[in-house]
Amino acid sequence: MTDKKFDLVVIGGGPAGYPAAIRAAQLGLSAACVDDWPVGDKGRAFGGTCLNVGCIPSKALLESTELYHRAHEEFARHGIGTGEVSIDVGAMQARKSGIVEQLTGGIEALFKANKVTGIKGRGRLLTGGRVEVTSAEGNQTLTAENVILATGSTPVELPFAKFDGKHIVDSAGALAFDAVPKRLGVIGAGVIGLELGSVWRRLGSAVVLLEALDEFLPMVDPQIAKEAARQFKQQRLDVRLGAKVSKADVVGDVVKVEYEQGGKTESLEFDRLIVCVGRRPLSQDLIDPELNVDVDARGFIDVDEQCRTAAAGVWAVGDVVRGPMLAHKGTEEGVMAAELIAGLSAQVNYGAIPSVIYTAPEVAWVGLTETEAKESGKPYKVGTFSFASNGRAKALEQASGLVKIIADEKFDEILGVHIVGPMAGELIAEAVLAIEFEASVEDLQRTVHAHPTLSEALHEAALAADGHALHAINK
Repeated sequence: MTDKKFDLVVIGGGPAGYPAAIRAAQLGLSAACVDDWPVGDKGRAFGGTCLNVGCIPSKALLESTELYHRAHEEFARHGIGTGEVSIDVGAMQARKSGIVEQLTGGIEALFKANKVTGIKGRGRLLTGGRVEVTSAEGNQTLTAENVILATGSTPVELPFAKFDGKHIVDSAGALAFDAVPKRLGVIGAGVIGLELGSVWRRLGSAVVLLEALDEFLPMVDPQIAKEAARQFKQQRLDVRLGAKVSKADVVGDVVKVEYEQGGKTESLEFDRLIVCVGRRPLSQDLIDPELNVDVDARGFIDVDEQCRTAAAGVWAVGDVVRGPMLAHKGTEEGVMAAELIAGLSAQVNYGAIPSVIYTAPEVAWVGLTETEAKESGKPYKVGTFSFASNGRAKALEQASGLVKIIADEKFDEILGVHIVGPMAGELIAEAVLAIEFEASVEDLQRTVHAHPTLSEALHEAALAADGHALHAINK
């Protein structure tokens, strides 16, 4: 095929890569985006893990199963009679797949509208600003002044629990079950494990999550994690901490698992086993060794705060670099890199990146935890407010959980906000904006919040930080 020259070539079409190409094109650069994501018999698609087998399909299943759960557990309290409620897993999966196809297909429409050249193939960075693209249609070499590496990550596989695509699966496989497993095991009680465990627990699976760490959700504020654990227990999610799995064998249609907990060896049998113990960057054989691009032993590409590598004109963003493996973090890094390449000023505020666990209740946070605030040695204050005292939460039949605000005691600056409760992933945006603009607790106190809304819980938590919440007993 004829070689082509661009101002920018992006290798990777996930949430870090495709927005970078679009933003570059908006700024007048000629941009290409190369990706080789397989979609069964349908060829290749853009969107990466997030759109194809991650963020989007998991949220589709979480929504479907949450509605099913609420129909069983809550509708009667609303005075709604439904008769017998059933689940059609095939229809649920078809809906999920339809959403994925719409969104991944939409990327190509965005490319066309912004004059981005989308190329379906495997990209590899060579010397001299060259990108080698391998595809079924033939090979070609692209050249560019700048290259952004945005190849994402893949699930970590355990040596004693190899993925077989049926009995022992990764997160993608857990999104494609064609029936509800009676007994479901999950190795790892982190974000992905909790979300996938919730999906199938709501449909009737007996779910056991085996977590090697002794602490539940160690990256979350301890008070929030404790409340989340209490609610997950009520939902009959069996989370076993300090459970170190040592063996997983498929015998017939059963997965036999051995693990150590409290000095004792225990065993369990499951119909399906999901392994969710983290992800590793997809950087192997991505870069010509002659290039001055450092890759550490874990596969992360070394970059500075603005995502430049040591090689001139080579950038890396998203899951292949340091920091949390979050789609929105990768998007902002990709946009930043594109804007810097175009000659603009740009920066990502890594202290204002939100995290969300899309269980029910949702868990969301941004900024410092109370543990981190305490470790800083600086005086701080805390305000909390329970959704049990929020009118909208009660009307929604979701009045569990709380909002917690941590602020500098001397300067009143908001340092961290943590939420466990309804729509936490949406509510956290206000907190992110507050931290981005270095807002004070008083700023949030004096911001008018509509009534009745869930967001009033943030307002009340801000008031509580100074001891004058209006709808709680101040101590």
